[in-house]
Amino acid sequence: MRNIIRSTPMCLILVGTMACQSVNADEPTATRAHPLEPAIRYAQQCLEKVQALPGYEATFVKREVVGNSTVSHKMKIKVRHNPFSVYLYFENPHAGREVIYVDGRNNGKLVAHEAGLLSFAGAMDLTPTDSIAMNENRYPITKAGIANTMQIMISQWQEEARYGETDVKYYKDAKLDSMSCKIIESSHPQPRKQFNNHMVRLWIDNATGLPVRMQKFGFPRRAAETPPIVEDYSFLNLQTDVRLTDADFDRNNKKYSF
Repeated sequence: MRNIIRSTPMCLILVGTMACQSVNADEPTATRAHPLEPAIRYAQQCLEKVQALPGYEATFVKREVVGNSTVSHKMKIKVRHNPFSVYLYFENPHAGREVIYVDGRNNGKLVAHEAGLLSFAGAMDLTPTDSIAMNENRYPITKAGIANTMQIMISQWQEEARYGETDVKYYKDAKLDSMSCKIIESSHPQPRKQFNNHMVRLWIDNATGLPVRMQKFGFPRRAAETPPIVEDYSFLNLQTDVRLTDADFDRNNKKYSF
């Protein structure tokens, strides 16, 4: 049996189920293997592959709940791991907005500027958790990138592995744009105080073994409803054979508009 799962307008997923594991007790699982354990081990291997990269470029598409609103962004992203550095160029919305953050520089502040009519304000230096910087973001820029997103997901799985009522499924041949991916999906049948999400999905590119999409869904209000998206982060057109230098994260770069 093959299943079709429609998740966002960005892609259509066609997947075949590989395996399913579950624990059906709402209590700490201290003495038996938890179905999340293999998923955590695999996710950690994927994280290590990302951390071994000096850096990368990608098209970053995110959809997340911020306050009472669901916010969507599409941007170009550059990430360097040492020192941790991020460059963002917004495509939609806020086309032309640019943001740079480099760990240990600029007094720990990011620098950002708007485009178009709002550009008259010039560049702004902001702490990553400033209310302006966080206005449309669930996480600060210090948590940007594949590695940080993976670490947050793994930490959540590790905490959830202390309890039962967890189903884990593995899918193969899922499609994300032109990529063929495998998916690890964890879910909980009932809302519990120890579970932040109804369902979590990790997408891994079959060709490279790199994680390229991370999703979290809330609990539906009714059993028949589709679980609402809480976080959805995709890294498309991922380029790992790039040589990023200080110039890529410098506001004085003549290719930028700071």
